[in-house]
Amino acid sequence: MARATAAARPADTPPPLPPLPKRRGVELALLVGAVFISVCGYVVVGLARWHALPGGAFRYGAGLGGLALLAHLAVRFRAPYADPLLLPTAVLLNGIGLVLIFRLDQDTPADHAAPTQLMWSTVGVALFTAVVVLLRDHRMLQRYAYVCAALALVLMAAPILFPAINGAKIWIRFAGFSLQPGEFAKVLITVFFAGYLAANRAALAHTGRRMWRLRLPTGRVLGPIVAIWLISVAVLVLERDLGTSLLFFGIFVVLLYVATGRTGWLAIGLVLAGIGAAAVGTLEPHVHSRVEDWQHPFAGIAAGKGPGQLAQSLFAFAAGGMFGTGLGQGHSYLIGFAMKSDFILATYGEELGLAGLTALFLLYALLVACGYRAAVALRDPFGSLLAVGLAALPALQVFVIAGGVMGLIPLTGMAMPFLAQGGSSVVTNWIIVALLLRISNRARMPRPEGGGTEGSGRAGSAGPGHPVHGTGGSPAHAAGGGAAGDGRSSAADLPARGTGLGAGSWVVGFMKPARPQAPDTQGRPRAQNPPPRAQTSPPGAPPTASVDEAPSPEAGR
Repeated sequence: MARATAAARPADTPPPLPPLPKRRGVELALLVGAVFISVCGYVVVGLARWHALPGGAFRYGAGLGGLALLAHLAVRFRAPYADPLLLPTAVLLNGIGLVLIFRLDQDTPADHAAPTQLMWSTVGVALFTAVVVLLRDHRMLQRYAYVCAALALVLMAAPILFPAINGAKIWIRFAGFSLQPGEFAKVLITVFFAGYLAANRAALAHTGRRMWRLRLPTGRVLGPIVAIWLISVAVLVLERDLGTSLLFFGIFVVLLYVATGRTGWLAIGLVLAGIGAAAVGTLEPHVHSRVEDWQHPFAGIAAGKGPGQLAQSLFAFAAGGMFGTGLGQGHSYLIGFAMKSDFILATYGEELGLAGLTALFLLYALLVACGYRAAVALRDPFGSLLAVGLAALPALQVFVIAGGVMGLIPLTGMAMPFLAQGGSSVVTNWIIVALLLRISNRARMPRPEGGGTEGSGRAGSAGPGHPVHGTGGSPAHAAGGGAAGDGRSSAADLPARGTGLGAGSWVVGFMKPARPQAPDTQGRPRAQNPPPRAQTSPPGAPPTASVDEAPSPEAGR
């Protein structure tokens, strides 16, 4: 029987690799641990404050456990091959945030935010479940790249019509609820960046004028994405939402570098960010005051006015030491009104110490690494770019917020992912996790015999450097290709091996970007030693399509 199977397989087709395990049982066990740790933190706060168990411990544990179970069932039945670490990490971070807000509620009896945060967490898990169940293929999003860009601009411009809060116009208030549209806009703008760059990365990398070591793309190619980015940043600057504008700029530079594999974009991004920060910090009074606080955090004490928020944050980190004062035993209420939002990390550092901060940053690093691992496994350019962008969102947020409250950089107004008080933030973060789970499920999903693992590049019928053709004798679109561009992207438009996103080649760009091949007269890279046409099919028959690069089954609907 084995000999008959071997004889039926073509000689040039490698044997299929065993499918990756689903590991849903591992995910369930980790979820139990995440809920248990969160409930223990809730109980510790009650014992520290009242020397008795808090009355709502059972309801809190049941609520968080029910949300975790609902999310797990959605993943088990709709994305069974997804990364088993993503969901437990998100549940643990969300649970820690609820514990910290509950602890800070004890110092603000008139403002209990923990029940509201739990309600928003429920909304976030509900939207997480909807994305996992309804979004069958992440490549469908590429068809709506420009729609996402337009919707993001509308959401960012909406708060201009509402009054400013704490010096920034970033909120929409109605019927007693407040909403921050910029949180949802960052996901939409990331989808647009990924879709546009996936459709035009060959032109971005191999056309245009060369300046020093960087080849600048033509205005026709780079113009649309730069225009969208400039409009979004201009709107955010008018609203004084500088944290989100910095986040958008970081995502733009990261995805542009990953799509082209050219380190020069990082250098240009750092220079432009420095120039923009210097200009805004000098001309904008609200930002200038934050720069002054960053340069002189103890100026208020010297002037006899008492310590400001940044000084109190630094005192909290110093008081925490290595292992912290213990949950519920700190004095973070001295920070003031932003202790549950911008400065919630100071409470964590004071009461759990440097050891707790290290564990927290490792959790964020694990969340980001899972997204990058899904991007490496995919040979779908849009999916790889989208995974990188979505994973970079929490990474940049954590860096900006932690650097601000620790005095490393000027403070900007953003929410710590899953930790800080804010319904828009926690809902958006759950949507990001759902999209990453969908992408990782596609990356780890098994393919038919001879195809290896779908989207993973472990053992495919066409290697990273081989041309991929469609079923009609014409080049197939890469991952539903060109949906964000002109709709005519073909395999000939893809960059050569080592410069694109297939088979983990974008990771090579982080370490040592490969030198691109010289383009031909039409701006397309020349193929070296193209493989001969396979002789397994009769002459005139259309070549077979690769499972990885074929359009999504949903793309034609």
